[in-house]
Formats: sequence, structure tokens, C-alpha cells
Amino acid sequence: MNTRSLSFRLVTWYAGLLTIVFVLLGALTIVFLRHYLEANLLDIQARRARQIADTLLVTASRTGDAVVAQEVEDLYSPEANDRFIRITRGDGHIVYASGKPKDDSFAPSRVPPPPLTRKGDLLRKESLASGSLLIAARTYTGASDLRYIVEVGVSTARTEATLRQVLLMLAIGLPIAVCVAVSGGFILVRRALKPVDRLSYKAEEITQHNLSERLPVMRTGDELERLSLSLNLMISRLEDAIQSSKQFVADASHELRTPLAVLRGELESLAQDAQLKSQTRETLGSLLEEVDRLAEIVEGLLALSRLDTGEAKSEWVKFDLGELAATTADQMSLLAEDKNITVACELSPGVAIEGDRARLKQVVVNLLDNAIKYTPNGGRVRLKITREDGYAILDVTDDGIGIPPEAVPHVFKRFYRVDGSRSREQGGAGLGLSIVKAICAAHGAHVEVVSVPGKGSSFRIKQPLASGTSTHAHV
Repeated sequence: MNTRSLSFRLVTWYAGLLTIVFVLLGALTIVFLRHYLEANLLDIQARRARQIADTLLVTASRTGDAVVAQEVEDLYSPEANDRFIRITRGDGHIVYASGKPKDDSFAPSRVPPPPLTRKGDLLRKESLASGSLLIAARTYTGASDLRYIVEVGVSTARTEATLRQVLLMLAIGLPIAVCVAVSGGFILVRRALKPVDRLSYKAEEITQHNLSERLPVMRTGDELERLSLSLNLMISRLEDAIQSSKQFVADASHELRTPLAVLRGELESLAQDAQLKSQTRETLGSLLEEVDRLAEIVEGLLALSRLDTGEAKSEWVKFDLGELAATTADQMSLLAEDKNITVACELSPGVAIEGDRARLKQVVVNLLDNAIKYTPNGGRVRLKITREDGYAILDVTDDGIGIPPEAVPHVFKRFYRVDGSRSREQGGAGLGLSIVKAICAAHGAHVEVVSVPGKGSSFRIKQPLASGTSTHAHV
């Protein structure tokens, strides 16, 4: 999973925020539940203390403290019911104090005495070594102005047990709830970003050769619709700009051909004048070389502009690539012989492809010309035609000077030259490989290069075989 993707970050933030919210809700639930349970227990103890005061202490002045204590023991049985009951007179004398509860949840002897000077009811929580105790105290004043403080309490052990059960359920339920919510959030995020994926996939398919294509417009009335409309407007502006640029290059290249031809003719006429000085003749020769170089650039630009407009698809025929390569290599043999370079051909018969024969021949010419140009005298160039998994493979390999690693990604760019001064001396304009790539793109072919400086370069073109062609080599 891509941890830097938008969907991952959204789900992560969603999961983190949801976890924090659930944890806070769980904590608040525990706090409020504790408060509710303790308040409810204190209310029960307060009612019981009021009941003892209103029913038993009314007659305490006549019956005596011993009778009151016995009645509390008989009616409420605090030890058996795990309760704490204590009745204290205003002078500090304890009329009755319950014993140790059956569940040993607290020690009655360790409960601090009540505040004797306080009037009215008092609710408090005492923390003992064995646990906490919730105590409700009620002050009662008898007929003879004798004050009593009735304390009724109960341990918080059951409350704590209930809270622990709730906490356990939250500890189990919250992760499950978070996982379910995150899974749902992930699905929702993927569905929400699916239109963006469609936009990106469609955008990747749009190149300078199909700028007329447009991105799908999401009719949602939100940011996605505005984004798709804005991108389509941008593509439309790019299409207009690129078309204008291509038209300018095509028009300029076409218009430059005539004046260059005239200029070349005039210079050649001047060079034939026998009365010219040798220095002037050398200058004219240099001018003619520059005119030839400029004419080559113009022809290359014109070829590229025609390829950009789809001219290569207008004259497609089915032909044998091996036969075309053999004929082209034979025609290039004179150029190789001048440098004592051997051109070795390894051609598989019956490798049929479909395309513009003249343009694909130009591909072979440009690759062989490059290989011969940058291979030292006495070197070797290999031209190989094979088939592989339904594709025709054209390999041109040399043992020349090679290409530096940093220059390999740029060799197919227009006017790019690895060594400008050397290329200029050898007549290169930096358009040959650009034309090769443009022709390959027009034919649905893929071109790649592998090069090692000082050991040579290998250019490979992979193009689909013609429909109906057998995938097995002829023997």
C-alpha cells in the first residue's frame, strides 16, 4: 500500500480521529456511569438513613439506646446485607455500629467518625484500605433536644465490578467498532476517489498525438466536476498551442526549402568560376556545407511535422521487415566501407509488419547512419531482425564510443546532442533519433537504447507483427 497516497492519508486521519472520539466517548461513559451509580447508591442510603431516623429514633427517648440498636439489627441486618449502619449521639457516644459485612468489602472500625457539629444531611465517599464506602448521614434531633447522627453506607465493590464489566465491553467493542468504521470509511474513500482515478487514467492516455481527446466530466456539481472542466479547458488550450507550433514549424520548413535550394544553386555557380581565388573558393565550399546542414535540419523538421499530423498512417502496407533491412544495409555499405566498418546482418525471414515502408526505411537508415558515424575505423555494426512473442524486433548494435549514462534518457529529444562540438563536426543536427522515435510512435512501436561508454550502443525497436502473421519463424 502506498503510504503517501491520498486515500491512505484520508483513511489514516479518519481512523485516528474516530479512535480518539471513541476513546473519549468511552471515558465519558465510564465517568458518567460511575457518577450515576454512586449517586443512585447514595440516594438509596440517604432514604434508608431518613427511614431509620424517622421510625426508630422517634421513640429513643422513651425506649432507650439499647432498644434502638436491637431494632436496627432486627429490621436491617447490616452484616448479612453487606451494609454499614452507625448511630452516634451528639456527644459522640455510639448508640449502634454494625459489624463486619459478610463479603469483607470494608472494615467498619476504620470508618472515620462523622462531623458532630454539622447540621443537615451529608453525603460522602470514604476511601478505606479495603475499598471505598459510600455513606449518607442524616442528623435527627429528638423531643428532648438530643441529637443523633444516622450513617448508612454501602461498599462500592459492586459498582466497581459493574464498571469493570463495562470497561471490558468497551475494550472489546471499541476496536471492533473502529475496524468496522475504518473499513467502511476506506470503501467510501475509494468510491469517492474513483472518479479521480478515472481522470488520471484518461489523462495518462492523452499525448500530443491525441490531444483531441477529453477527460470525462463528473456531473456531480462539486469540486470534481469543476476540476474535470478546468482540465479539459487546459487540454484544449494546449491543443491549440501545440497545433499552432506544429503548423509554424511545417510552414517555416516548407517555405525555407525554396530559398535554400536557390542559395545552394547560386553558391555552386559561383564556385565554378575559374577566376576565383583559392581562399574565396574555400569560403564558398564552407558556405555550401552550412547550406547542406541547414537543408538537412529543414528536411528533418518537415518530416517531424508531417509525422505529427499523422502522415505516416496514410500509406500503410504489409511487407517483410527483413527484406527492407537487407536492402537498406546494402545501400549503406558504401558509407561503412569508407571507414572500413563491417555491417553484419542476421535476418529472420517472414517477419511481416504493417506500416509506411518509406518511413520505416528511414528508421533503419538513421540507426545505421548513427552506428557507422560513431564507430571508429575498423569497427563492426550488427543489424538483426527477429520475432518475439508476436512482435518484430529490430536490433542495431555497434562497438563505438557509446553514450554516457546521464545522456541516455535525452537522446530521443529534438536537437539534443551528447557532444555538440563532435556532432557538429560529423554533420549531426540532433534530429535523427527524434525522427526515429516519432516514426515508431506513429506505428505503435517502442524504441529503447542500451549503451556502455567505450563499448558501444544497442538500439532496439519492438513493433507488433502484421495481423495474420505466424508467430513461428520460417525454417
